[in-house]
Amino acid sequence: MIQRIQSVWLLLAALCNAGLFYFDFYHAELNNSGVLLNTSIRVNDHYPSMLIALAITILPLVAIFLFKQRKRQRTMVALCMIFTIGFISEMIMRVTNFSNSIAPQSAGTTSYSIGAVLPVIAIIFMFMAIRGINKDEKLVKSLDRLR
Repeated sequence: MIQRIQSVWLLLAALCNAGLFYFDFYHAELNNSGVLLNTSIRVNDHYPSMLIALAITILPLVAIFLFKQRKRQRTMVALCMIFTIGFISEMIMRVTNFSNSIAPQSAGTTSYSIGAVLPVIAIIFMFMAIRGINKDEKLVKSLDRLR
C-alpha cells in the first residue's frame, strides 16, 4: 500500500539497491609500464555479490506488500538491513583484495564510485521505514485501546 510513508521509504531503498546493478562500486586507473588500464569492480562481475544484491533489492519490494502484517514487515526490513551490511562488508573485502593484488608501482588513481554509497543510503531509508512501521503499530494499538 503506497499511501503509507514506510512504503515510500521501502520503494526508495529498493531503487537504491537496484542502482547497484547499473553503477560501478570501485574504479581504478592503473599505469602499467606506461599503459593506462581502466578497471572497475561491479556487482555483475561476481556471482555471490550479484545474488546478495538481488536479494536486497527484492526484500524491500516484498515488504511493501506486507502492510497488514506489520511485525513480519518489520522483521523483513531488519533482515534486509543485515543483508545490506553484509553486502557492504563483502564489497569492501573485494576492493581490499583488489588493491592488495595490484603492484604498488602500477597504482594510479583509485576511487569509490556512486555504487559504494547506494547501499548506505538504502540502509538509511530502511531505518526510516522501520520508524514508520513502529508509528503505525503504535497507532493501531492506541485505537484498539479506545474500543
